[in-house]
Amino acid sequence: MKEYITEFLNRFFPNIVELQRYLFTSIKETLIMIVITGAIGLTLGLIVGVVLVTTGKDGLYENLKFHNVLEKIVNIVRSIPFVILIALLVTFTRFLVGTSIGVKGAIVPMVIGIIPLGSRLTEQALSEMDKGVMEAAKAMGISKTYIIFHVLIPESLPGLIRALVTCFISLIGLTAMAGSVGGGGVGSFAIRYGYNRYMTDVTIVCVLFLLILVSIVQGIGNRAVNKLTH
Repeated sequence: MKEYITEFLNRFFPNIVELQRYLFTSIKETLIMIVITGAIGLTLGLIVGVVLVTTGKDGLYENLKFHNVLEKIVNIVRSIPFVILIALLVTFTRFLVGTSIGVKGAIVPMVIGIIPLGSRLTEQALSEMDKGVMEAAKAMGISKTYIIFHVLIPESLPGLIRALVTCFISLIGLTAMAGSVGGGGVGSFAIRYGYNRYMTDVTIVCVLFLLILVSIVQGIGNRAVNKLTH
């Protein structure tokens, strides 16, 4: 069986067999970027989303001036294409992590790039909560902080999980784009060998890896939503 697999790989994926060490390194870099960026960027996105909801009209901490300023900042950052954002943040990235290339150099613009999406999806998920639940909590005299952490967020969990899944899938795409400008990961591997050296088998394997990764994230998200929906 092992001989047949080896023969199959050597016949249809010769470049992958030769470059397998670099492929595994690229996969590791991609996973590192997704995990670190997801942990930082989506946490900040959640916070910004909660602030947008609670400071908006009829929010727990209604402050329309602050809300409008924050909303404009989110919209501006979100409207900048990611490749341009990487170039725009080169100096800031170097100042923060000491380099603008590789995994470390890609994480900073990826975090800043994912925050607006995470905040908007969080805002949407929180806004879909039944208003009656919020009004009942207010009528009981519960503190605003308690309402946020024990009513608003828990009641919106299915929507927040969907938002999280969408953000993680977007992050997978961002890692590929970051790779095109020296960010490392599978995107860089695909550009360097699959595109520049016309190694079609490298491109196919990179695409398959990303498809599998997206399917895993989507599957986990769907199961979580089904368990939390009531």
